[in-house]
Amino acid sequence: MEDGSEDSQRCFDQWMSLQEQDLSELLQSLNLNDADGDDHTADMCELVDKNIRHFQEYVSQRASLARKDSSLFFSPTWCTSLEGSMLWAGGCRPSIYVRLIYVLSGKEVASHLEEYLHGGRNAGLGGLSASQINSINNLQLKTIKQEDKLSTDLASIQEEMADQPIAIIAKELTTCNDASTEVDEALDALATSLTSLLGEADNLRLNTLKELTSILTPVQSVDFIAMAKKLHLCVHAWGRRRDREHGRH
Repeated sequence: MEDGSEDSQRCFDQWMSLQEQDLSELLQSLNLNDADGDDHTADMCELVDKNIRHFQEYVSQRASLARKDSSLFFSPTWCTSLEGSMLWAGGCRPSIYVRLIYVLSGKEVASHLEEYLHGGRNAGLGGLSASQINSINNLQLKTIKQEDKLSTDLASIQEEMADQPIAIIAKELTTCNDASTEVDEALDALATSLTSLLGEADNLRLNTLKELTSILTPVQSVDFIAMAKKLHLCVHAWGRRRDREHGRH
């Protein structure tokens, strides 16, 4: 494993470990809020800010590592096969955040149906207001539009493999193992484009998270971030189990 790959692997491992720590803290906050009925708004706001800050630091680390070898993040060796098959521009689609909120809010409404029928109110994701739903829907439309643009940009980068100068260089080489300044310059140009696109995609993921938490109440934000982290950790664990079952390590 090369140094760049080792550094990226370490970055991911540290991020997953931090995800577990943050999830534990988020769930403790939710349990405390349900248990004593006191107002924990300030503590939850601080916890949301802390988790966004952690994500921002992770994005910054990825950007720094991508400048050394951006292709690693589009085919990461640290991800399971399951995770790799779901990747979009080096990570998850940010529009998934919105879908997760809709799923969680529907599930919460169903689980508290008796409470609603008797006039009770729910402070969690099941209690989204009409204004919040409208804002979330607008954010979803905006996010999907930005995703589509980045998908088009990524397709253009991939198509450059069959375009000039790469295709012409390949045609004129005596063997595929031949190296030249032209080859390195062409591949470096592709790597630069991928680095830029990864940065845009990571910023879209980060900004979508920020906008969602600005729409949600503190307790809703804690609930959402906790479930997003738990989903990520579960998919990683499920992927590792499936890889072991298929003889992949």
